[in-house]
Amino acid sequence: MTLPGQLNRLVKSTTGPAPWFWETFPEVRGSGSRRYRWRFHEKQEGLSFLVTLHEEGEPELPRLALNTYCRPFPIEDGKLGVWWPEARALRFACFEPDRMQAFSLEEIAGWFAASSERIYATTPAQAEFDVSTELEAGTYALDVPLSFLAVDEVLAPCNYNGLAANDPSFAIQVVYPQAGLVEVLPQNWITRESYDVANHWITRVARAPETHRIVGELSRAGVFELEENGRDFSRWL
Repeated sequence: MTLPGQLNRLVKSTTGPAPWFWETFPEVRGSGSRRYRWRFHEKQEGLSFLVTLHEEGEPELPRLALNTYCRPFPIEDGKLGVWWPEARALRFACFEPDRMQAFSLEEIAGWFAASSERIYATTPAQAEFDVSTELEAGTYALDVPLSFLAVDEVLAPCNYNGLAANDPSFAIQVVYPQAGLVEVLPQNWITRESYDVANHWITRVARAPETHRIVGELSRAGVFELEENGRDFSRWL
């Protein structure tokens, strides 16, 4: 397979936001032989488009429910990370499914419809931290809880409020929990002047293993590769 083909496959297997990309969500394992499964509720009354996490064999007893734009990511030792946009920040949370209390689907039926919350769990997150989406391009220190220190890197695409029509409308936050840093990469090539940003948004991004460049997907446009600076467009794949 050619390099563009390999990169295209990499992006297509990368986790995207709930609910559209729920089938790309990472496998979740607990202690011993415990396994957890994701379930998409599609148009189920009161639960439309939610994605829930339940222990294998208990689909009616979820431990976590994710609304739109949530993205889970793996953390070692039976932990699970989830990040989502909240106001003018990205919120990162760490959960330990084995320790989470299950709840009934009836408990959350219609709950998200009357709420702006992105996530529901009866058991609070083990740890959380926020990253502002209003930071200018550059690298900044973060206060990251110990629960996340097993994670090397999380690539988080998000909205970016450029003032002018030719200012970047999206950015990629490269979060380094181990190092306690975040690198902000405004996407110079996606502006209100160049794209209909309501329909063209970055769904998911990944790091190419050989070149270390960022590759990703722009909705309704295709799979792209960025220049080495992580901010400028290089080519479509």
